[in-house]
Amino acid sequence: MPQIRIADQQFAVANIFCVGRNFQAHAAEMGSSIGEEPMVFLKPTSAIVPPGAAIPLPSWSKEIHHETELVVAIGRSGRDIAKADAMSYVAGYALGLDLTARDIQAEAKKKGQPWTLAKGYAGAAVLTDFVPASAIPHPEQIGFTLHIDGQLRQSADTRNMVFDIPTLIAWISARFGLTEGDLIYTGTPEGVGPIHASETLQLVLPGLIDQSFKVAQ
Repeated sequence: MPQIRIADQQFAVANIFCVGRNFQAHAAEMGSSIGEEPMVFLKPTSAIVPPGAAIPLPSWSKEIHHETELVVAIGRSGRDIAKADAMSYVAGYALGLDLTARDIQAEAKKKGQPWTLAKGYAGAAVLTDFVPASAIPHPEQIGFTLHIDGQLRQSADTRNMVFDIPTLIAWISARFGLTEGDLIYTGTPEGVGPIHASETLQLVLPGLIDQSFKVAQ
């Protein structure tokens, strides 16, 4: 089971919850709308690409897209967590890439089938190192970016999230329950697009996270 370290604590990753369509501009660029409740899907832990590892490109897809996200690590288990208490369950934060086999996803949508392969293949959940929750006292007002080979591709401001972190924690805990070591990918801004072999993807949360990942050849 994959492990993450946050300061002096180590957690086994339990579940990976991903939030789709949490930025209005991204929903618009995908031709989608945002409902009254979060749209959540799962990735298996086998999808994780840790810091220092190369990002694989599966041979069966011709169009892997990057989706840059703030990732929340849950530090203790809970169900039916109140929004007012939600942030006390957060152990730390990372940046991540919710990689998507867009061609496979489009075909699945056309057939009315699940997106599991498109979103959950081995290598579809890239993670930087984590910083403790105390390092980001106001996660509702931070920015982060993705550069590819030095060019800015995505720039996010969490003030533009439709569903904020307490709302996501409360909603997920009420429907699924949350377990120590769970990760929540909180949604991507506009600017998603393809990645290619040998590119370098740099994820930056100024002053806290600056890590690069090479796409395998």
